[in-house]
Amino acid sequence: MSLRVSALRNVTENWIVNMRLHVSNREDGSTSEYDVRKPEIFIGTSSTNDVVLYQPSLSGRHLKLRLENGRAEVVDLESRTGTFVNGARIEGGRILEDGDTISLGSYNLRVIPDTVDQEPSAQELYWEILETAEDRYDESLVPIKQEIHRRLIAFLDLRRMDLKSIEDAELKSTTSRAIWSIMDAMGDTIPDDMDRQNLHKEMLDEVLGLGPIEDLIKDQEITEIMVNRKDQIFVEINGKLFLTNRSFASEDSLLGIIERIVSPLGRRIDESVPMVDARLKDGSRVNAIIPPLSLKGPVLTIRKFSRDPFTFEKLIQFGSLTEEVFEFMKVAVTSRRNIVISGGTSSGKTTLLNVLCGLLPKSERIVTIEDSAELQLPQEHLISLESRPPNIQGKGEIAIRDLVKNSLRMRPDRIVVGEVRGGEALDMLQAMNTGHDGSLTTGHANAPYDFLRRLETMVLMAGMDLPIRAIREQIASAIHIIVQLMRFNDGSRRVVKVSEMVGLDADGSYQLLDLFEFKQEGVGEGGRVQGRVAPTGAIPKCFQELEDSNVPVNMEIFKADS
Repeated sequence: MSLRVSALRNVTENWIVNMRLHVSNREDGSTSEYDVRKPEIFIGTSSTNDVVLYQPSLSGRHLKLRLENGRAEVVDLESRTGTFVNGARIEGGRILEDGDTISLGSYNLRVIPDTVDQEPSAQELYWEILETAEDRYDESLVPIKQEIHRRLIAFLDLRRMDLKSIEDAELKSTTSRAIWSIMDAMGDTIPDDMDRQNLHKEMLDEVLGLGPIEDLIKDQEITEIMVNRKDQIFVEINGKLFLTNRSFASEDSLLGIIERIVSPLGRRIDESVPMVDARLKDGSRVNAIIPPLSLKGPVLTIRKFSRDPFTFEKLIQFGSLTEEVFEFMKVAVTSRRNIVISGGTSSGKTTLLNVLCGLLPKSERIVTIEDSAELQLPQEHLISLESRPPNIQGKGEIAIRDLVKNSLRMRPDRIVVGEVRGGEALDMLQAMNTGHDGSLTTGHANAPYDFLRRLETMVLMAGMDLPIRAIREQIASAIHIIVQLMRFNDGSRRVVKVSEMVGLDADGSYQLLDLFEFKQEGVGEGGRVQGRVAPTGAIPKCFQELEDSNVPVNMEIFKADS
């Protein structure tokens, strides 16, 4: 078992907390003690924790320790196997007394708080910030890495290796041996106190993988990676952002990683095409933008996808929706209602769309249309289409709208558009109104009514001079259900409203019937929003029609809370 304590330290506004953390392992008898100068630290198996414990039974973010004014508190982060204080399992947080022992897995932890320092001076804060920056980005590694990289290129070129035909395992083995040979040849150039094993891994990741973000890609606790510049990499965990201590050796190194991602997909990025959308082998979505559009160097954003696709059971467990909402959506999908998922950026639209698509009958022919393929559908009768950007001559572009038109000639039972954002909205509405019921899509908006207004604008972007009344009639006829998602301040993503399209009133305005609505009940431990999606008492048209046709449906799910 091994563990790591991050070198990063936080500077608070009025005080700095000092403590020592004593860690012992009951399995091998090893002990370690660390000086930590940070008001809050996280412990678990994820590589982004302040203390990393590599034990499979523990959770990615297992617990956190919070110190303030000499008082220490341990908080269990809903871990799988629990956190124990003096042998008793805790729920939520607990203030520690002198001599208390924290247990998780085979580890015992003891917190020894020091006295609280006085408020630091401006000069002390200045040096603290400088030291933190130096910890995060070690400039001394840059020339060493650059020299290893230069020699490695020469080494491989001398042997004229055909990198396209060589097997991945053989290439990795050859490159690994070459890096060790080069490091041995460099001798005294590499300081004696430098971790050569770690340097070798970093170079191997940089040459064949994704450099300093290779481990972050593999970490299942991380849902998004944001490289703001070569020496500033943020990650998202449970909806919250954390600054890592990772960095690229140079902007050229970061640019090389971006090119390695986009090249296999037939895409390119340079000054003439300075931004690109792509995806990794596991389906994770990638966006990159470089100078001259980006003023601080190349910027890379990776939206990761879980290796185990989300299910309704998981979404219910996370509190994103309820059993009642799931039962309604299941009936809406199987009864071929056209469904739109609306929400802001990173609110979980694609995740919910993927889960809804999992309810589609396996006997039906499904056509998915996306900018970058993200959906992971389990059905076999599936056709996945992806748009194509223009080539270097500005030709060859295949837009989403072209794919929507083409899909109508492919005899689809269901059409799934990853996201509508332009003129393809008109073609999608026409498909929904001409026999392709049961279609699904997503769109950006903060409320169901806002989405309908945006949809009107998208239809006008198709270049058709249609009166607004005709557009609204098409929208009101095509769309049946709107599911609104929201990302809260605590990082949670939830369904906040489910509405049914009733039609247009005499003035031509949309009439929406709210079926479910999120009711916040307060804020709990750690600022987590508390509440649930509750029925309003309204009965949707599709359920009423099924009941009138003697099809058994559960009307109890719409019963409003008393």
